[in-house]
Amino acid sequence: MFASIWTEITGFFTPERFRTLVVVVVVIVVGIMAIKILNTITGRVTRKHLSQQYKMLIRKGIRYTGSVVLLFIVLHLLGVKITALLGAAGIVGIAIGFASQTSMSNLISGLFMISEKPFEIGDVIKMGSTVGIVLSIDLLSVKIKTFDNQYIRVPNEKLLGSELTNITRFPIRRMDINLGVAYKTDIDHLKSVLRQIAEANPYCLDEPEPLIVFSNFGDSALEFLFGIWFYKTDYLSLKNSIMQEIKERFEREGIEIPFPHLSLYSGSVTDPMPIRIVNDPLSERKAREASEASKKPVRKTSASERRARGGSTPPDAR
Repeated sequence: MFASIWTEITGFFTPERFRTLVVVVVVIVVGIMAIKILNTITGRVTRKHLSQQYKMLIRKGIRYTGSVVLLFIVLHLLGVKITALLGAAGIVGIAIGFASQTSMSNLISGLFMISEKPFEIGDVIKMGSTVGIVLSIDLLSVKIKTFDNQYIRVPNEKLLGSELTNITRFPIRRMDINLGVAYKTDIDHLKSVLRQIAEANPYCLDEPEPLIVFSNFGDSALEFLFGIWFYKTDYLSLKNSIMQEIKERFEREGIEIPFPHLSLYSGSVTDPMPIRIVNDPLSERKAREASEASKKPVRKTSASERRARGGSTPPDAR
């Protein structure tokens, strides 16, 4: 049995077929190495001239194109008719195209995004409730890593058709902090304290200057907008430090951050209306009379007194 199998194998691998197989293996190895070398050279040449997004697309284009060319060369060496294969591939491609309209829509959307460049690899973007760092921008989807280390794949069609915020597009950003202080607070003193807090924080930029805006008369507080500028890489450090510094400095300066409450005023320049509980005078008089009546002694009358008054003697007394 083994002898017959060995005879069939040796009969199949004729010297001509063996040479063809060796050539195919050599072509595959050389082709793969050539694609890798070309990718490396292209990456070094475009390192200072193109963004990571375009460099990734070029590398993928070289890899896919080189793989297709290498496949055609191998098929030609094996004696496969490329013309018939291309015809069959065209028919199959049309069928696949009708069956994968969503993928084609994502592909077209990916081309639009690549040309528009709303974000790049490494940017922090926000789409709806999703916030994360862009890992890759492909022709069909965008890969995002959230700050709690989750991997999210967003189709290009959905990304192109929705509102998107590029949080780290510019090198500096402004952090807006909404503050509410008591109505008795000295506004000039408050602004001076906020400027000192911004100047003392190492993550706040001196230029542009901090923004302090008296925004509104709230229900229970004077509302201010405190805007401070910072480098985009210092967001968390600034957020943690500035909030604690505001709280501690306000306590030292006696600046009150009120909770919501309601006060009654009789006029714009008068003191708050005092509220006292006053009893009804008529009710007080009736209660006093009832109390005095209950304290009077009750005197019993004798039978002779009742007869003198014209009264009758009770049956019990007879």
